[in-house]
Amino acid sequence: MCKELAFQGADVFFTHWDNYDQQMPWGSNQVESEQLQEEIRSMGVRCEHLKLDLSLSENMVELLNRVNQRLGEPSILVNNACYSVNDDLTTITSASLDAHYAINVRAVVLLSVEFAKRFSKQFGGRIINMTSGQSLGPMVGEISYATTKGAVDSFTRTFAAEVGSKGITVNAVNPGPTDTGWMTDELRLQLSNQFLSGRVGLPKDAARLVAFLASDDAEWITGQVLHSTGGFN
Repeated sequence: MCKELAFQGADVFFTHWDNYDQQMPWGSNQVESEQLQEEIRSMGVRCEHLKLDLSLSENMVELLNRVNQRLGEPSILVNNACYSVNDDLTTITSASLDAHYAINVRAVVLLSVEFAKRFSKQFGGRIINMTSGQSLGPMVGEISYATTKGAVDSFTRTFAAEVGSKGITVNAVNPGPTDTGWMTDELRLQLSNQFLSGRVGLPKDAARLVAFLASDDAEWITGQVLHSTGGFN
């Protein structure tokens, strides 16, 4: 998404939190953020990044302060950070539910609110939330994730009405199962048969839609949850 927005001419400020990645099966690439920054800058736009824990509510203000200092007032916010640890009836705990809520709901809401409060351009504001299609069916074995990501759909519709008069559109994108590096070969093969094109979603598929929603051409689209899933069944 960062690269696609940069290709369209946008300056980019992205965050990352390696501590989370280190706990996941795919691990953490310590130099990835520097590599991404260099690649984006090679496109002729400005790029900054920050390692930041978005589960801490005070970091929302810190983040937007940094963006303003480095790049000026932002006009696009993509809420892509996510917390996901499978839990079911036998494993769910209050701590797990709270950890999902802190990133998947609270961070999305507070970042969006802080962004909207600061937005002064009267038009061209864009908030794009990443969701996972919870309204389309159940996600057995992922109670905390499904519950918190499902809240993003409701927030998107309500916040679009809240900030429409400020010249800000608010939409959500459900990209379906997307291979960002976490899929095993077995899972990729299994899921491929459930897509009409015979392949799983790729990061560029979601990125192109996000870039469109961030563009002037999408000014008449707001309050929508777009299921861009390649016909996933």
